[in-house]
Amino acid sequence: MDISAGIAFFFGQLGKLLFSLGSHFSLTSLSAALAIATAFFVWQRIKRGRRLRWKTILRALFPRRIMRSRSHQADIGYLLFNVFVFGVVFGWALLSYQSVSNGIIASLVALFGQPSPSALPPYVGRAIITLMLFLAYELGYWFNHWLSHKVPLLWEFHKVHHTAQVLTPLTNFRVHPVYTWIFANILALSAAIANGFGNYWFGDTTYQYALADTNIILVLFIHVYVHLQHSHMWIAFRGLAGRIFVSPAHHQVHHSDNPKHFNKNFGSCLALWDWMFGTLYVPAKEREPLTFGFADHPDAHTVKGELVNPLINAAGHFKSLTSRRRDELAPVVERKPI
Repeated sequence: MDISAGIAFFFGQLGKLLFSLGSHFSLTSLSAALAIATAFFVWQRIKRGRRLRWKTILRALFPRRIMRSRSHQADIGYLLFNVFVFGVVFGWALLSYQSVSNGIIASLVALFGQPSPSALPPYVGRAIITLMLFLAYELGYWFNHWLSHKVPLLWEFHKVHHTAQVLTPLTNFRVHPVYTWIFANILALSAAIANGFGNYWFGDTTYQYALADTNIILVLFIHVYVHLQHSHMWIAFRGLAGRIFVSPAHHQVHHSDNPKHFNKNFGSCLALWDWMFGTLYVPAKEREPLTFGFADHPDAHTVKGELVNPLINAAGHFKSLTSRRRDELAPVVERKPI
């Protein structure tokens, strides 16, 4: 049996996960998060006049209650599953980013004619399209996240992410494959719309600034604090910053099981869309008492509860919707003349 292809795939996926600067789990971004977390804990202890001991810092960074929890162990399984089993899931997207983008450009040409090339220097055009695509990513992320909380059928798949009872950077991988598939399509659509309008505006193909095919602004956020959003680090942005950026505390509030926090803070890096659409909750400066997960979810952290049950529950919602629609149409059918 030739297993060379399987070995090559494994190391290829591992390489993209850990060594690509555009990866959401690169060693560089994890190292940056660790450095920021360490500096934060050191500053906290100095501010309180406490001695600095590395054992204390390590215990604060990697609490045993989190490292040994079933939730964290399940997140490790999710990482392996999503990277090595469904690592090519984004290729399943029904929508083609390039096709939609080209279709938008063709429609704009048909409506308004051929555009004139922009007089802006190329680096300005690239900077603008980079910002446009980043904002489009954030809007697509917000809209997908909002839909996943508001539509019961979609919530069954997104609820998997919210069963986490502790938060670590690995929790980012706690997602159902169906959720990932929907997310990929929405992101492809939002990015294609921005790219289509941007390229028509500039009158020529304009490429974003990117690292490893990932928008450079997004790469910056991944390296600065995105990992800390799924953590026990209470770093809260307040004032105007708390209305523009999603701090670690913003996202921890989003995971809270307190009803006053439900359906808040849907953004990824930016809180702008939450602010604009009325779903923003700016966290307090001091840590708010939060608990995560669902106490009434006995199958949490199991294959049945996290991968199989969402499909069964979603099918129930779909059946209910189709039955209700059939009942609504029934009187109309009966009134039709024979």
